[in-house]
Amino acid sequence: MTEAGSVELTGVSLALPASAPDAQPHCILDNISIRFAPGSSTALLGRSGSGKTTLLRTINALVRPTTGTVLVNGRDILRLRERELRAIRRHIGYVIQETGLFPHMTIGRNVALPLEIGGKPKKDKDVRATELLDMVGLDPSAFSHRYPHELSGGQRQRAGLARALAARPSILLLDEPFGALDPLTRTEMQALLKSLLAEVKTTAIFVTHDLQEAMYLADKIAFVSKGQVALALSPAEIGASSEPLVAAYRSAAEGLHRTEERFQDQLHRGLF
Repeated sequence: MTEAGSVELTGVSLALPASAPDAQPHCILDNISIRFAPGSSTALLGRSGSGKTTLLRTINALVRPTTGTVLVNGRDILRLRERELRAIRRHIGYVIQETGLFPHMTIGRNVALPLEIGGKPKKDKDVRATELLDMVGLDPSAFSHRYPHELSGGQRQRAGLARALAARPSILLLDEPFGALDPLTRTEMQALLKSLLAEVKTTAIFVTHDLQEAMYLADKIAFVSKGQVALALSPAEIGASSEPLVAAYRSAAEGLHRTEERFQDQLHRGLF
């Protein structure tokens, strides 16, 4: 029996039709095979346009590849009927950068929406929404009746994370969830996510272009380049790797760290 939270892609490719009669099809994903172990945390790290978000979206069938298989909990989701696919998706939480909260719904209802769709009684929905808001650091008495536009970016992201966890998913997909946040709020959200993942034990797969974020949050880092998974390493292996792609990311991360240190020093000396 396949364990809940297992994800495996085999030979996954996605090619868009050629834009002109004499042109070649545009390959977005190129023969990707990768397995995500139940309960693990994996970062898909790559440049903009590398294919990492497209790869993530194949896991909940929001993108359907041209060839290959996508097994979720042992079932090939590309061969499921719509009703069966909806049932699988109820066990997949999805967090995006813009949170995807419905502006006309209160935060409490937004968070409980997966349970509402699943037909859960109102009492159960309310209890779970309260529990989740508290879990992500939003006081239910203060936030459940507010609307998304009344929250800061970080607060909306917390609510979006709470909603993704509402149905106790075995798989959590996150597409650069903290990319639009200021550095301090982003750091807070990274710490929150790390704590939540340790608590809920779900399989987490997230897209990022930040090596430091990937090393902090992930058990494994899959480097995505030109539609392929170039290599996958643990955080401990990153520092010792001589691969040019890894070295380039290390160099960029170190440069950013030095820039931040200089800024903090100048700030401390009152130069701003």
